[in-house]
Amino acid sequence: MRRRVGFLFHPSFLAHDTGPGHPERPQRLQAICEHLRAVKFWNSLVHLESSPATRDILALVHPTPYIERIERACREGPAALDPDTIASPGSWEAALRAVGTVTQAIDAVVSDSLDAAFCAVRPPGHHALADRAMGFCLFNNVAIGARYARRQHGLSRILIVDWDVHHGNGTQAIFSDDPSMLYFSTHQFPFYPGTGAQDDVGQGKGRSSTINVPLPAGSGDAELVEAFEQLLRPRAEVFKPELVLISAGFDAHRDDPLANLQVTESGYAKLTRIVREIAERHAHGRFVSVLEGGYNLTALGRSVEAHLRVLLEE
Repeated sequence: MRRRVGFLFHPSFLAHDTGPGHPERPQRLQAICEHLRAVKFWNSLVHLESSPATRDILALVHPTPYIERIERACREGPAALDPDTIASPGSWEAALRAVGTVTQAIDAVVSDSLDAAFCAVRPPGHHALADRAMGFCLFNNVAIGARYARRQHGLSRILIVDWDVHHGNGTQAIFSDDPSMLYFSTHQFPFYPGTGAQDDVGQGKGRSSTINVPLPAGSGDAELVEAFEQLLRPRAEVFKPELVLISAGFDAHRDDPLANLQVTESGYAKLTRIVREIAERHAHGRFVSVLEGGYNLTALGRSVEAHLRVLLEE
């Protein structure tokens, strides 16, 4: 039986206007879709249109005053929330649907209507703190999804794998004291946002539930695969996740203009295979990946294709 891999997208994501010259631009999603069509891969996927999240869902991570502040900035925008993070009139619906996409994908894989899902969303999310937008991110899509999976589906152990080239400081901060969430991140270091040192392992009851793998510039496929094999796989064997979420940034690619790692499409395929094997061994195959970074349009399309091809393998 052919595997059912979802591709979740909505045109509103293109209306999130970050302004001329901004690297996190609508063309990123257009490039992914155009590439998948060009390589005759589009029809292999199950296409679902995203639904917006409610405020109650946002409030699983973000306090109400922050949600209201973001809505106001979007309505009155364009507004710079920090030097890199822009809110525009189209950003509010896009941000709601980005979160809703993730919760919809989680519902689909938990109910077994999909085997895996890829959320082609923007704005991205992993830098967003509970009460602060930063690093192109308004709401923390993956963190909200993880809390939703726990509340809605009663899942008690969730693995979040973040292979974006930038450390997901927001996701780590939100779950730093939560032993029900295992956060694993590979990232260029030292680099924006300046967090993610190896000795940063969480705190309180969540101590040892964070695994940071800081990598020097120039690291590539071999270094990331080794980290996944030597650090992630054994820890997952102990943790036994019931759901696997991926903060799938593709800006560690060797052609990406914003960073200096050297990952290839083949490398992303290998990482995907490792994480898929973890999901199949412990989580009934429940696997949802969520787009974060990736700013070379050609490399982004090819990397997403490599990622999805592994998810479709019989």
